[in-house]
Amino acid sequence: MTRPFISASCLLPLLLVFHVAQGQEPANPDSALIEIVRTLPGTRLPLGTATELALQNATSVRQAEAGYLAASGVLRRERGFFDPELFASLDHFDDETPAASFFAGASVLTTEQTFGSAGLRLNLPTGTQLEASLNTNALETNSGFAFLNPQYTSFGSISLRQPLLGGLWVSGRKELNVAESAFDAAEARYNQEILATRADVERRYWDLYAAERNYAVQKLTRDRGQAFLKETEFRASTGIVGPVAVANARTFLAEQELLLIEREELLDLLSDDLASLMGERPPTGETRFVTMEEPATEYPLEPVDSLVTWAMEENLDLFAAEQDVEGIRALARAAGWEALPQVDFVGSLGGNGLAGTPQDVIFGTDTLRTTRSGTMGDALSQSTSREFPSWSVGIQVSIPIGLRSGLGEQDRLEAEVMAAEQRKLEISRFIEQQVRANYRELLHGNRRIEVAREGVDAASEQVRIGVIDFRNGRTTAFELVRLGADFAVASERYSRALVRTARAAATLTQLTSGRYPASPTENR
Repeated sequence: MTRPFISASCLLPLLLVFHVAQGQEPANPDSALIEIVRTLPGTRLPLGTATELALQNATSVRQAEAGYLAASGVLRRERGFFDPELFASLDHFDDETPAASFFAGASVLTTEQTFGSAGLRLNLPTGTQLEASLNTNALETNSGFAFLNPQYTSFGSISLRQPLLGGLWVSGRKELNVAESAFDAAEARYNQEILATRADVERRYWDLYAAERNYAVQKLTRDRGQAFLKETEFRASTGIVGPVAVANARTFLAEQELLLIEREELLDLLSDDLASLMGERPPTGETRFVTMEEPATEYPLEPVDSLVTWAMEENLDLFAAEQDVEGIRALARAAGWEALPQVDFVGSLGGNGLAGTPQDVIFGTDTLRTTRSGTMGDALSQSTSREFPSWSVGIQVSIPIGLRSGLGEQDRLEAEVMAAEQRKLEISRFIEQQVRANYRELLHGNRRIEVAREGVDAASEQVRIGVIDFRNGRTTAFELVRLGADFAVASERYSRALVRTARAAATLTQLTSGRYPASPTENR
């Protein structure tokens, strides 16, 4: 017996030979494959359930979600930079100071002071810093020269600082602009990761489907090998064939048993791969997941230029890369202004107040008394009504010699903008390349499936005719083996054609971020 017989990938008609010897009609080979796949042991898994579990448990999705939540927190923090800020403080001091001067008013000067301050701060997107505050001081002392004891003083002010060469909102909003761009990028990457996970589940699911069909082909081969060995042993016992035929049949069966083990290992490996993505194992007692659905046999085909345009417009990874560029560009624009000398306009508008309990002050032979009196409320009222007004205005200038620090930072950020633009360009080129490659898969996919199906039908017909010829003595068992191998190859090609096209459609949906309408569930 020749080596091609031993290494053939299928021995489908050998059972037919066995059936012929007993006067039986052979079963349909494709029906036999379907029956093996249908009864394959394992947990039946719908594609929708696999996708749902993966979206819940896939670590890549959770990592993208964490990045999105972190970016959301940063955005909230940067927006909070422009929220008004209330502040307040209260301090009490008690002090005893020995005095040698007559004008201290006591040999040991005792003072108790309570300082209070409250106000509001506000940062504007234009870089403006505003602060409104009201400050009070309550003073009690044993000094004989204190005209008011206790004495209440207060002052209120509204102060402003406005950078004139800082780029106004370009610089004032730079961190917020970066945070907004980073948030948009993280949100886009999160949504794109969801799409990528859906596509990945589909690809792994159809890989498992193809492995199941290939396992069925190999199991059918092994079963036919067993039948052929029995037939050969029967013929050898009657003297029709010699011992070498039995040895060849045993060799072939051993080889098919080993190949079946490898097919089963691959089946378990692909099931484990899908289970790892889903984050869930089959129930106790089950070793693998088994597919329940079949890929579509036809997909809508769009012009490749339309697909490329959709990908450039809709792909969320590309959008995220663009937001990365915008975030760095915001810093670069602000750095250009911040490299200039710092020129700030500063100003304030305020009022003062004074009140307290008057007391007589004896100085020599004179008794002196102030005409001012009142409570802490009176002092506050005087400051807020600006009964005793105050104001200030000025310009503050800071010029770094050489400007090297600011200009160096600007150069660095402009280089980072350039690098980010190139990363975006690289992503766009890769996406276009992938779109065109998967378009070609899809372009020939429908025809490939049709031709592969015709090949299966033709191979099945060859087996049927071969059995008739064998029955009539016009062919040999070895020729039936060759025809069986042709059927196995045709079946595996059909499986590959289905899966290649389904994978291409899923990838195009991912690359166009859902714009490409084809999906297996929509076309069934």
